[in-house]
Amino acid sequence: MTDLIQLASQPAVWAALATLVVMEVVLGIDNLIFISILTNKLPADQQTRARRIGIGLALILRLGLLGTVAFIVHLTEPVFSVFGQAFSWRDLILIGGGLFLLWKATKEIHHTVDPEPEAEGSAGGTIGFGAAIGQILLLDLVFSIDSIITAVGMTEHVPVMMVAVVVAVVVMLAAAEPLSAFIARNPTVVMLALGFLIMIGMTLIAEGFGAHVPKGYIYTAMAFSAGVEGLNMLARRRRRPAQGAARAPAGQARRA
Repeated sequence: MTDLIQLASQPAVWAALATLVVMEVVLGIDNLIFISILTNKLPADQQTRARRIGIGLALILRLGLLGTVAFIVHLTEPVFSVFGQAFSWRDLILIGGGLFLLWKATKEIHHTVDPEPEAEGSAGGTIGFGAAIGQILLLDLVFSIDSIITAVGMTEHVPVMMVAVVVAVVVMLAAAEPLSAFIARNPTVVMLALGFLIMIGMTLIAEGFGAHVPKGYIYTAMAFSAGVEGLNMLARRRRRPAQGAARAPAGQARRA
């Protein structure tokens, strides 16, 4: 308790905490997009529970991994090399997670563009609850290890990391329902989000092979694309009243 009070009295610790919270929230966007797309494929009565379980698993994983932070740091040490390129366990986890995201996003794009007849006519979801939780858990693990290793480079105080993780997960819980509902209401946003997942997957693979990709470039591209899609949605909403007004006189003329 004395150590915690001493930490709370240091301005540098508060600055590190604020930075970590922002970083965890930003990194959590990737995870939240994946959870939203995946849980929207479940039956309606299971979606909220799956989101809460998925985000809760992210919290448990990150707090549990923080308890083994000394072990997590060693994941960055090279274990073997191929053609002069050294690979650590972190690199392999990032590459595996990136490949999974590429496979999953490509598969979802295929189903969205060319849906199977039985899936198109079914009233329920297109994925099992257990399968959804398993896939969410897999990505939670990848994003958790990546965020913790990043956090270790910013502060050495584990309590600060834990507080940042809890705050970020609370933000994710608050944003999960509105984001999922927004994606479900706007089919074009699904394609945009799947494109984001492909970009994130390629970034994970690149970092696994040692090519550092500044996160600012990634999130700037995502924000720009989201802004363009927002303008398209606004334009579509403005066209609908005009189209409805144009159809009304035509119908009145036919009745006359």
